[in-house]
Amino acid sequence: MAPIALNLDQKDRRRARDIGIPFEGTTGRFNAVTDVPGVEVGFTTLISGSTKEVAPVIHTGVTAVLPRGKRESFFDYVFAAWFSLNGYGEMTGSHAIEETGFMQGPLMITNTCSVGVVRDAVDEWAASHGSHMHLSTVAETSDIYLNDMEGFHVRKEHAFSAIESASAGKVAEGNVGGGAGMICYGFKGGTGTSSRVVELESGDSYTVGVLVQTNHGDSRDLMVAGIPVGLELPRGLDFARRGSSTHGEKEPLEGKNSIIILVATDAPLLPHQLKRVARRASLGLARTGSFSSDRSGDIFLALSTANSGAQVKNDLRALPNHQLDPLFRATVQATEESIINSLIAAETMEGVRGRVNALPQDLLIEILRKHNRLH
Repeated sequence: MAPIALNLDQKDRRRARDIGIPFEGTTGRFNAVTDVPGVEVGFTTLISGSTKEVAPVIHTGVTAVLPRGKRESFFDYVFAAWFSLNGYGEMTGSHAIEETGFMQGPLMITNTCSVGVVRDAVDEWAASHGSHMHLSTVAETSDIYLNDMEGFHVRKEHAFSAIESASAGKVAEGNVGGGAGMICYGFKGGTGTSSRVVELESGDSYTVGVLVQTNHGDSRDLMVAGIPVGLELPRGLDFARRGSSTHGEKEPLEGKNSIIILVATDAPLLPHQLKRVARRASLGLARTGSFSSDRSGDIFLALSTANSGAQVKNDLRALPNHQLDPLFRATVQATEESIINSLIAAETMEGVRGRVNALPQDLLIEILRKHNRLH
């Protein structure tokens, strides 16, 4: 059975704030990375099969984030920088970003075994639209528990579709795009997003937007709104502590995976300043309980949509370093909320190696209410 390519309409699913979870800071209109002017997000989600079928079980996809939208992202570079909190993962194009301070084209996120085909597809799409781009930025997390990842079901047309479907406005979360088959703190995770609007002492206002693909952590470590929720949830609500692999052996599942975090802003920042922003995503991740385990690929990318045409212009703008604190704070806040949004939006999924449950919202609400941490 061929996988069904879905552009799932989950734009009306509940989010963390909808159930009363408190977060700091002022959000943009959509509370999404697309609140940063020009940023567009697209998904292709592949769903096919179940654990009871002979056919491959496919729960995966591709996410595309275009800093300047489809028309300009492939032609107008953005200043960018990346940071690896723990490097057990992959993001292609990272050496060029480190060397030049620029990123061209979109950030694509998919599963571990599909990085190559997505990278090739982006270059092909760019070439067919008149752009000579050969250092595509593609990041990954592993969905091998829920998806037949080693079946290599993501094809170039799925990457094309993610790019072509990209739009501004509301962003789907949970079981969508590259996040379709991902697990977060032992529960079903995936895609999440959030934003903050900050005003500097100068009176200038800027937006910071974050998008995450969550596939990390142990349920015991989960923290929500500062409360160690994972310690209070009954054991066994997520998935079995150990699961059978496709080869029959038992293997530990939690704490081995990864998170990709994108931070975008319209504040005029230079690459070295964006490196500082990327590092701050670590603090937002820590607020949700992660300690960045040995086999976790925790890779973060920060970019600025300001300074259009920066690769050919001499009149660059940049904020002074002493004005960056509000942007640092916004990054931490939006990262934390994006991760929790990925959990709240995600739905229970049956996959290759078993079932992964969604975070039980009724119990979460009960725990937070007990600690007076619910609006």
